[in-house]
Amino acid sequence: MSSRPALRFVATAGAVLAVDQASKAAVRHWLPLGASVPVIDGALDLTHVRNTGAAFGLFPGAMAWFMLSAVIVLAGIAFVWWRHAPRDPWTVVALGLIAGGAAGNLIDRAFLGGVTDFFDVRVWPVFNVADVGLDIGVAIVVIRLLFGGEREGGGPHAEPGEAAGSEPREASDG
Repeated sequence: MSSRPALRFVATAGAVLAVDQASKAAVRHWLPLGASVPVIDGALDLTHVRNTGAAFGLFPGAMAWFMLSAVIVLAGIAFVWWRHAPRDPWTVVALGLIAGGAAGNLIDRAFLGGVTDFFDVRVWPVFNVADVGLDIGVAIVVIRLLFGGEREGGGPHAEPGEAAGSEPREASDG
């Protein structure tokens, strides 16, 4: 199997995790808890919120359950990778987005006792980069499941130009 899907997965998960943790650290450093700074007048503020619940602040105080859920999601992704070795680029990126987002919020819960949220679009609860990664990753998975992720002649796990179950093609000299 090609190492490209694994590299794509690690790069995606690592990028989401790095940007998430760096942006949260910047918000915690530069913006006092509860403070808000307008970025786009009437549309986007940076608002420093500490969320001890789930999405939208639901179920505050159930930290252990949310941490366990993140560990289960990460273990599920590891199982899918081990069992199915996904190679479809969209599936690989989706799993990377979900893994990076789950890991980012898990780190906050484990080490800070709550998740740092800061994107405030006023018509939606305050959220962060990890949430964006999770949401986009889940949306891609749902779309792939609903509308099919199979590539013409390649099956659901094929890279472009590869048949399912085959080794990646090498360029020929002749």
